Amino acid sequence: METVRTLIEGISVFVLPALIVGFPLYGLIKKVKVYEEFVEGAKGGFTVAVTIIPYLVAILFAIGMFRASGAMDFMVDGLRPIFSWFSIPPEVLPMMIMRPLTGAGSAAIVLDMIQQFGEDSILVKMAATMFGSTETTFYVIAVYFGAVNIKKTRHAVPAGLIADAFALVLAVFVVRWLFG
Repeated sequence: METVRTLIEGISVFVLPALIVGFPLYGLIKKVKVYEEFVEGAKGGFTVAVTIIPYLVAILFAIGMFRASGAMDFMVDGLRPIFSWFSIPPEVLPMMIMRPLTGAGSAAIVLDMIQQFGEDSILVKMAATMFGSTETTFYVIAVYFGAVNIKKTRHAVPAGLIADAFALVLAVFVVRWLFG
C-alpha cells in the first residue's frame, strides 16, 4: 500500500510540468505556430464566454435557490440512512449532491470540511477525490450546450450523472483503501 502511495506521489510531481512543456513542444515538433494558435483560440474563447453568460446566470441562480431554500439539507437528511447502509459517511453527502451542480459550490464544501475536520482527515480526502474525479455535469451541459444553442441534451445528462455517481461512490472506497 505504501509503495502505491509513494508511486502516485512521485508521478504527480511531474504531471503538470510535463503538460506545460509537452504541449508547446509537441506543437513545435509538428511545425504548428503555437503562440498564434493560442491567441486565436483565446479570441474564440472570449466570443463563447459572451454567448454563454445567460446560461451561466440561469444555472447559478438555480443553484443558489437550491441551497438557500433548504432543499439540499432536506436531501442530505433523506439520503443519510441509505448511504449509511453502504458505509458512505454522511459528512460527504453535501459534496455528492453539490458536485454535479457547481464547481464553486463544491469547492466551498471542501473548504468548509477542511476547516471542520482538518486537511488530513479521511473525510476531506474523500471530498477532494470526489472533486477531482467528477464533473459539474449540469453546469457543463448548460455552458457547452448553450454555447452551440442545443436545446435537447438527449443522453448527455443521464450519462454524465451515471459517471458522476460511479466516481463519487468509488472515491469513498478508493480513499478508504489507500488511507484506511
